[in-house]
Amino acid sequence: MRLLRRLYSTFAGGWPGTGLVLMRLILGLTLVADGGAVLLSGPRLEIAIASVLVAVAGILLIVGFCTPIAGITVAIVEICRTVILPADRLACLLLATLAASLAMLGPGEWSVDARLFGWRRIEPSPQKR
Repeated sequence: MRLLRRLYSTFAGGWPGTGLVLMRLILGLTLVADGGAVLLSGPRLEIAIASVLVAVAGILLIVGFCTPIAGITVAIVEICRTVILPADRLACLLLATLAASLAMLGPGEWSVDARLFGWRRIEPSPQKR
């Protein structure tokens, strides 16, 4: 997972980090709710698989784990849904755009990715004389 360290030089904190947390929460909760609603309607197999994939990616985005992979996955599935489902075209496009943005920007300081793969600062212990 050195890929995450190479993708993002820092994990944004402060106001930008807060904005990323809000984006992750809103997008993730929307994906989980949408995936659950589709699964409860008894869809065809391929739609059910896509819904499970999007719901799992939504959970990963909420906690900020494997954010680039989850974001790209959601973006691809939502672009495909834009082509297949003309009724929800704008909603799918919005979700795909938010997911791609998160994949490019990163999860932020308050995420599992930052805890596992972020840069660590090593403080030397004071020497006794």
